[in-house]
Amino acid sequence: MHRLLSGLSGQGGPVLRDSNVVLAFAFTLIAGLSTGVGGFFTLFFKKTNTRLLSVVLGFSAGVMVYISFVELFMEAQQTLMRETGRQNGAWLAVIAFFAGILLIGIIDKLIPSWENPHETRKIEDLGHCEWVMDKRLLRTVKLSTLAFVIHNFPEGIATFASTIRQPTLGAAITLAIAIHNIPEGIAVAVPSYCATGNRLKAIGTSFLMGFSEPLGALIAYLILYPFLNDTILGCLYAGVAGIMVFISLDELLPAAREYGEHHLSMYGLVFGMLFIALGLNLIR
Repeated sequence: MHRLLSGLSGQGGPVLRDSNVVLAFAFTLIAGLSTGVGGFFTLFFKKTNTRLLSVVLGFSAGVMVYISFVELFMEAQQTLMRETGRQNGAWLAVIAFFAGILLIGIIDKLIPSWENPHETRKIEDLGHCEWVMDKRLLRTVKLSTLAFVIHNFPEGIATFASTIRQPTLGAAITLAIAIHNIPEGIAVAVPSYCATGNRLKAIGTSFLMGFSEPLGALIAYLILYPFLNDTILGCLYAGVAGIMVFISLDELLPAAREYGEHHLSMYGLVFGMLFIALGLNLIR
């Protein structure tokens, strides 16, 4: 690993520390496995605390939006302007930002609502299950599993790329994505339980789905490594910023409003931005 990473320094590319790469993969694993926490909730809780969930989803959106615009996009723009010139760099950053939005938007559009793990589910939905082993329902669970894996690849890339850039930034994004993955764990566990009648299998499914994020990070790392330089990293940061803004505005905030009151989600959003702004300034 050390030889693989240090080889970049001799090619004019950025030097990636072994410790940052290992930490980046660890963070993607933590963020991903938080889906299992959501599945775990279905075992011990009979009802979803919608007000709390509304606040924490808003908080997660606030963290991601602030980091995307204030940290990642600005870093991407500065890097690209330094590497390719002021005008070219500014345009490249904008193009990469919207390319990230387009990527996650296409993925989201191609997944039907029931198979989409970002569609809201509640623990109390388990009470409405007629859990007979039904082939169509089992197919839905399999599709949900596949949808989750595909949909969460970009989130793994976001966590990985931000940690490479700055571990404290990666930690903040890990927290935000982990929070947002908890209701996704519920979304995966509910149809799984309805299909099998087994809560432990449902929880196991939600835990297994969490490995999609480190897998996405690993695939992206292996694909990008041969071409990695400051220009590629700048484009990656801008693309990741676009992905996180889309997730926040299209998934987190609507889900927060659906789970609870409109004002609660906005309070969470503002507090999330304030929290990460203060935190990043204090540790610098």
